[in-house]
Amino acid sequence: MTDATPAALPTLGDLSWEPALERPDLLAPAVLAALRAWAATDPRVAAQVAVTEIDPEHADTATLNEVHALPPEASANCVVVAGRRGEDERVAACVVRATTFADVNNRVRRLLDVRKASFLPMDRATSESGMEYGGITPVGLPAAWRVLVDARVTEPGSLALMGSGVRRSKLLMPGELLAGMPDVEVVEDLGVER
Repeated sequence: MTDATPAALPTLGDLSWEPALERPDLLAPAVLAALRAWAATDPRVAAQVAVTEIDPEHADTATLNEVHALPPEASANCVVVAGRRGEDERVAACVVRATTFADVNNRVRRLLDVRKASFLPMDRATSESGMEYGGITPVGLPAAWRVLVDARVTEPGSLALMGSGVRRSKLLMPGELLAGMPDVEVVEDLGVER
């Protein structure tokens, strides 16, 4: 039997965290829409997805961690990768711990079943996602994109600190909740140690 009481809002570092759905001003429109739709099917979303406002100059993972004394292992970076199979372009957002990098040339390429995979150009990634550079997140991406999340990001008890779609804020949620987000594919060894 599961406890009907949702877990407390996660917090991290010296930042002030609030329920993300209560701060739509800190979310890209696509992120807000995706969180609302997800919350309608999973009540944990309203209680366990947090947002905090940050200085946009600190949006870079290394800078944010340094300024706010955040553990690097909590940060999850989202990179967008594409490859072609004939005329078919295949795009995936890859979410890995900041202490690793996405294994684009091997693991991601094989998962996409393409001969060559490379990072989607920044202008395409931002325009097609509707998100700002430095704020791209797996929440609210185009339906045609696959969302691949390294299993280490979703380990029990872990937190995932990531973009909110805009540079001026960050999302935080339990890794296990991220694993249950619609259309997420949890992948072993997606990230390679730096």
